Amino acid sequence: MSYRENLKVQHEKMHVKHSGHEAMHAEMVLIFTATLVVAQIVLVQWKQRHCRSYNLVTLLQMWVVPLYFTIKLYWWRFLSTWGMFSVITSYVIFRATRKPLAGRTPRMVYKWFLLIYKLSYAVGVLGYLAIMFTMFGFNVFFRIKAEDSMDVGVIMLFYGLYYGVMGRDFAEICSDYMASTIGYYNMGGMPSRNLCHDICAVCGQKTFVDVDEEGIIEDTYQLSCNHIFHEFCIRGWCIVGKKQTCPYCNEKVDLKKMMNNPWERTHVLYGQLLDWLRYLVAWQPIIIGIVHGINFSLGLE
Repeated sequence: MSYRENLKVQHEKMHVKHSGHEAMHAEMVLIFTATLVVAQIVLVQWKQRHCRSYNLVTLLQMWVVPLYFTIKLYWWRFLSTWGMFSVITSYVIFRATRKPLAGRTPRMVYKWFLLIYKLSYAVGVLGYLAIMFTMFGFNVFFRIKAEDSMDVGVIMLFYGLYYGVMGRDFAEICSDYMASTIGYYNMGGMPSRNLCHDICAVCGQKTFVDVDEEGIIEDTYQLSCNHIFHEFCIRGWCIVGKKQTCPYCNEKVDLKKMMNNPWERTHVLYGQLLDWLRYLVAWQPIIIGIVHGINFSLGLE
């Protein structure tokens, strides 16, 4: 039997072996779609009803899963950055959870996570541009191999998105601890202490300038509830810590009014993108694992 005839026989055997698999594949697609919808509903309800536990479990998965693959695949470059981020962030969280809280701690917390926020944004954008640079073939002009430039772009994009997500989650945890420790508001709706008119309601330190004056280092910002803040503190509270209420009286904050330039609006949109990626990275592997388990129990291949 010739080589061509042998290939023809093998092709016919493959068709016989996989005959009827169209219905099986359709059933697998249906299972995947149904599992995805149900999982999305469960996660949304969990987040709405028990947001704290949802965030903690998601953060734990985001923390452990990349570390597992890093050690398994010997990605020492990522492991080194992960280690530095973990050490510094652990120290920041330690400072944020102390009682009584030091007066300079809130500003230190916001500065660190705002730095992570900006770095992750910049690295992610550079990674995206590197990928587009390769896809349009501009790497040829600089005699860079497509594989090398694409690898750099994907790695930078992953670094930016991963640390952006982790930074936002840890910032929210620190914000919750600081709010409860400093004692701005409680479940009864009344602040547990009074602040003077020239004291920032986030960090508890004296403001540098009046509301109407232009500051050299930073300005003083006043919300519609008339409580005043260091501009850096309230922007860190709202943007980095994802808080949309006054930290003193819990009144709703108008973010559109506070963010009066396109750069800050971009940060808010970027934060929404990170929320979507958190779901994709932390929960999508579990959903796919559940789908594989269902297919295996039903004998689907």
